[in-house]
Amino acid sequence: MAEIKGKFDFAIDRGGTFTDVFARLPDGRERVLKLLSRDPQNYKDAPTEGIRRVLEEETGQIFSRDQPVDTSLIGWIRMGTTVATNALLERKGERTALLVTKGFKDLLHIGTQARPKLFDLEVAVPDVLYEEVVEVDERVVLRQDGCQLPRTDPKRIVTGRTGDSLEVWQELDLEQVEKDLRGVLSRGISSIAVLLLHSYTWSDHEKAVGSLARRLGFTQVSLSSEVMPMVRAVPRGYTVCADAYLTPKIHQYLKGFTAGFKGGLKDVNVLFMQSDGGLTPMEQFCGSRAVLSGPAGGVVGYAITSYSQMEKKPVIGFDMGGTSTDVSRYAGQYEHVFEATTAGVTLQAPQLDINTVAAGGGSRLFFRSGMFVVGPESAGAHPGPACYRKGGPLTVTDANLALGRLLPSFFPKIFGPAEDEPLSLDETMKHFRHLTEEINLFLSASQTQAAASGADNSQIHMVPNSQSKMSVEEVAMGFIRVANEAMCRPIRALTQAKGHDTSQHVLACFGGAGGQHACAIARALGMKTVFIHKYSGVLSAYGLALADVVEDVQEPCSLKYEQQCFSELDRRMEQLCGRCRDTLCAHGFSSAQITTEVFLHLRYEGTDCALMVTADGYPGHALSCRAGDFRSAFTKRYLKEFGFTIPDRPIMVDDIRVRGCGKSGINSVHKSKTGQRRAKPVMTNKCYFEDGYMDTAVYLWKELPCGNAIQGPAIIIDKNSTILVEPSCEARLTEEGDVCLTVGSDPQCVVGTELNTVQLSIFSHRFMSIAEQMGRVLQRTSISTNIKERLDFSCAVFGPDGGLVSNAPHIPVHLGAMQETVQYQIRSVGSELKEGDVLLSNHPCAGGSHLPDLTVITPVFRKGVNRPVFFVASRGHHADIGGITPGSMPPHSTSLQQEGAVFVSFKLVTGGVFQEEAVTEALMAPAQYPGCSGTRNLHDNLSDLRAQVAANQRGSQLVGELIDCYGLDVVQAYMGYIQSNAELAVRDMLREFARRRRLQQTCSLEVESEDFMDDGTPIRLRVQIDEEEGSAVFDFTGTGTEVWGNCNAPRAITLSALIYCLRCMVGQDIPLNQGCLAPIQVIIPPGSILQPSQNAAVVGGNVLTSQRVVDVIFKAFEVCSASQGCMNNISFGSERVGYYETVAGGAGAGPSWHGRSGVHSHMTNTRITDPEILEKRYPVILEHFSLRPASGGAGKYRGGNGVIRKLLFRKQVVLSVLTERRAVRPYGLNGGEAGAAGLNLLHRADGRILNLGAKTSVSLEPGDMFSLYTPGGGGFGSEEDLKNGKPQSKRRRLNETFTERGSVFDYRMAQEGV
Repeated sequence: MAEIKGKFDFAIDRGGTFTDVFARLPDGRERVLKLLSRDPQNYKDAPTEGIRRVLEEETGQIFSRDQPVDTSLIGWIRMGTTVATNALLERKGERTALLVTKGFKDLLHIGTQARPKLFDLEVAVPDVLYEEVVEVDERVVLRQDGCQLPRTDPKRIVTGRTGDSLEVWQELDLEQVEKDLRGVLSRGISSIAVLLLHSYTWSDHEKAVGSLARRLGFTQVSLSSEVMPMVRAVPRGYTVCADAYLTPKIHQYLKGFTAGFKGGLKDVNVLFMQSDGGLTPMEQFCGSRAVLSGPAGGVVGYAITSYSQMEKKPVIGFDMGGTSTDVSRYAGQYEHVFEATTAGVTLQAPQLDINTVAAGGGSRLFFRSGMFVVGPESAGAHPGPACYRKGGPLTVTDANLALGRLLPSFFPKIFGPAEDEPLSLDETMKHFRHLTEEINLFLSASQTQAAASGADNSQIHMVPNSQSKMSVEEVAMGFIRVANEAMCRPIRALTQAKGHDTSQHVLACFGGAGGQHACAIARALGMKTVFIHKYSGVLSAYGLALADVVEDVQEPCSLKYEQQCFSELDRRMEQLCGRCRDTLCAHGFSSAQITTEVFLHLRYEGTDCALMVTADGYPGHALSCRAGDFRSAFTKRYLKEFGFTIPDRPIMVDDIRVRGCGKSGINSVHKSKTGQRRAKPVMTNKCYFEDGYMDTAVYLWKELPCGNAIQGPAIIIDKNSTILVEPSCEARLTEEGDVCLTVGSDPQCVVGTELNTVQLSIFSHRFMSIAEQMGRVLQRTSISTNIKERLDFSCAVFGPDGGLVSNAPHIPVHLGAMQETVQYQIRSVGSELKEGDVLLSNHPCAGGSHLPDLTVITPVFRKGVNRPVFFVASRGHHADIGGITPGSMPPHSTSLQQEGAVFVSFKLVTGGVFQEEAVTEALMAPAQYPGCSGTRNLHDNLSDLRAQVAANQRGSQLVGELIDCYGLDVVQAYMGYIQSNAELAVRDMLREFARRRRLQQTCSLEVESEDFMDDGTPIRLRVQIDEEEGSAVFDFTGTGTEVWGNCNAPRAITLSALIYCLRCMVGQDIPLNQGCLAPIQVIIPPGSILQPSQNAAVVGGNVLTSQRVVDVIFKAFEVCSASQGCMNNISFGSERVGYYETVAGGAGAGPSWHGRSGVHSHMTNTRITDPEILEKRYPVILEHFSLRPASGGAGKYRGGNGVIRKLLFRKQVVLSVLTERRAVRPYGLNGGEAGAAGLNLLHRADGRILNLGAKTSVSLEPGDMFSLYTPGGGGFGSEEDLKNGKPQSKRRRLNETFTERGSVFDYRMAQEGV
């Protein structure tokens, strides 16, 4: 055997199912290999086995599996791994204890207090990562100018690393900490996470605890001040817990991995990929930065191979595998986020913005209520798709197989129970035939129902198209089209969120399943080019070989970006640059190989919208930092993303970050052979497309000559992926051996007005996408904190009759209310509307919820049609519109005029001209009433109203484009079909409920319930169900009269609560639109608390009575016990500052679940301000925030506990509380006990304790403390049932879904957390 000169280099991506290996051989050749990540019968560790196989095959030497691998031929090893991700998903990390500041033991359980899924009554939340909590008796607080707290004893003053001064209120009791830690150790826990408030700036107490723990023998000690020193205790706490929980598991894996090599890889350069796209030495690889280790390699891979420095055309990365689909963007720089949620854990660390948007080839296929549905449920790796021969369900992979787009003969025989059989087309077709029969039965029944309806045109019926039966191929093709549209929506969101045009991107496709969908997705998004790298099937591994070693350091800051601070900023930036260079030099890099880039985390003062900004392209000058002109960089990017700047507002520096790179990536020099010969197909296969079966040439990628054009339809296959070249598309092999697809225009498929169930699903996505894009424009162009940062808004599309078509995102209290507003305007001024007019409304009699929610309505006109063909609207919560109190949410208002400016049918825009003078006059009008003021923030009101107009303009444009594409009659027809689809789902639910009542020997199909407001006002409901029609009458007759205070709820609020309840009871995703209420007749007595007179005060009805309506509906249907039934509205302020929050409580238990503790329920989902931000920006100290023990109702299933929240005030303020459930406790069901009532206490500085009652405003002095005890949820079932061991009922639950993550997901969670 010839002597081997040089060494083997390996880049390995260890995924959940497969491990991909890229090897660079000593002679410069490259090899790729794919093997199962787990195959215990054949090998212990997949990466080690991959290395062993390559060495054995290339050298001819025997490398025994039983012996450690000889490392003398190995140059370097680079790895990406899902070890940390899997441990997080499966909750199989190290046993961990959390040490936290006393009074905050449940801080991470409560988190943001928002529930992750709006309509999930069980509130299924992933478990926290620690199993034990130790409260540390210590406390530091930030010093504040003008603090008026009475001084009783001198406090130690310290200075934090941000430059802030702090007072040590409680010195650290190390003696007690040692005692507690010894107890933790004795219980077998050797990993701890330490989170002390404000340690991001002053970390002495954390360091002292850390030193003690290490001395006592803890093997993993993670300090939040070291893991990620950023302000905000909750995400920093999650991050440090993840570090303590995951790092030992990583070390455990590394120990096993290195044991497979001689000398434990001591003389081999081993690097691991971090979440930020940079490599780090093996010994520094830690849990908090490892969660995206696997997918990060793919981003680096496509970024370096697909992006052209010459053309500078941005790239969308589309990584579609078997179990997930990841989407990201690259435009010359990696796009990072610094806070993102994975598996319920919010990590505060630099990480690539990788959006997991679908379940990939494993997305399951359903036909529900007449609609094709793809995902979010996943078949996973086991059992996998039906064709895997393991009893799995139908998936996207099966649909591709059924259409001839996957060829089993080219797949390895690794399927079936013994993993030795090929893919099974028979199994797939058997499942599809069964599903097709189900679909055709539905179509036949719909046709019969439509015929029976005769000439009744009062509603749009779901009439099937003239093709009354669908073939198996049409069904499979339908699911593919729906899957593609579902994946397009988040790609649009990712690009348009930051002001980018989706169509101006290249689609870089990789992952095993992506090639089958690339042409269709690119075409749908308007993209003309798809790039598929020769290593697309193993691109994550190849990306590791191309990546650089990165050292990323960051520290917090509290300076303004202004002249007098530049020298200090320069000093700190240079210090961090020096740290990066020193670390990289220690790793063996020369100065010439090292580059550093400085970032400042900047925001306008008084806002939370911070951007991590580099000064690249903005050189420094006399009026900037030496590192660059960060002000110009920030303002230009802010303008790009948000559409405006705030020139007179100071810019704050929150963090200083330096990213150092040691250049170490390889250069691929392999070129494909060029030649004049034409590509020859190895076979021809029948593939199904829109026009039916077509002869499709099949080519082997490795045999293609470069430069040859292959016209679609065609299939290109290599051993790791399959590429479908669709008709009217063209494939070409580049000199480097990559495939470049040119996407032709779509041959327009004619869609008629008759219902096509596939088009129904596609139109549903398109209408939702319009509403989502409107929301992105509104968020980008608004200026107020409420809309831009808290995302307290909704956008929607309505039909010509004002009926809701699509509403996104879903803020529960907005769900049905906007429809009432639009329909009121049609009745009132519809005949007067002209193109260029925009209306403004907020009055309860006109469908308003409460006055701060301003609704802007734009009619959509079409040439040749006299009346509007659609309407678009946006509703946003304005922070102030006048009235008797700042914030326009007074707890003691008795008339509508006291709550702010009123608009019924106000022309905000006339003939395209914004009516600034008139709307200003209306916003200042409340000042004419005694004790009232006009709006206190006119500038923000006007800016946000303009943003709402802009959002509507975008919606109108998109509706116009949809009509251009399909025609007005088709678009309006499908609008009706989508509404009918929601109607059908509700009718099915009502029939199922009636059927269960009969099975329980309950003859009556009439149910009723009653609950009370704290003042004794009853809310009564009687529901009569017609099983045959699947309809119901909801009759609120007997409900109490309008009340003197502000708990009156306009009719629109009751309808919102009703839609919310119906959606929860349906139990699956359905379009939320007018159709939900079509089977429902609602009777509300005029003059009651649920339909008050025109000038009744309503602010409490929106936030309190709405919750009671939900409680009454769920009680009638016995769905679950009462949740806390209150939003606990707390506000305080003075002439200079104002603050508002709603506070969590206990959720109600249900037939098979315990109620969640410390969470918002039903009609609200607001996130709470982080303790460190609260204390930094407001004159208050959070003394205590924890769960309220034993406040949940007892029962077979316990109600969730409420919370205790104590606020100590540092200055004079006026405190307002607007609450409920202080007298009437949240009910239990079926023998379960009621939850505890809430309590509002005021502790005066002189020692007096006062019960404030449910609703009041009170002046507070410095040293006064407000203590809030929120209600618990009711229990479900008798405790006796538990003792008697009666069988537990099981709630119908959706199967496991893929784990979403990324900025698109976080945006939606923030929007639903309002």
